[in-house]
Amino acid sequence: MSENELGKKWDRCLADAAVKLGTGLGVGIVFSVLFFKRHTWPISLGSGVGLGMAYANCQNDLRSHYMIRKAEKET
Repeated sequence: MSENELGKKWDRCLADAAVKLGTGLGVGIVFSVLFFKRHTWPISLGSGVGLGMAYANCQNDLRSHYMIRKAEKET
């Protein structure tokens, strides 16, 4: 994997993490205000879920270069 390709993957990972963290944070704030009487745990839960999803996507993206894919069967 070239350095340029690795840099692009890291850029995608950081952008994905920012979007998912922001979305989780926003959803947590809305749920905290509307449903849970301004407790802080929905905000933490939403942020954690967003970061966890971003981490899983980055891990999959960075490992995709090393995965062996099954070839399609020819008929």
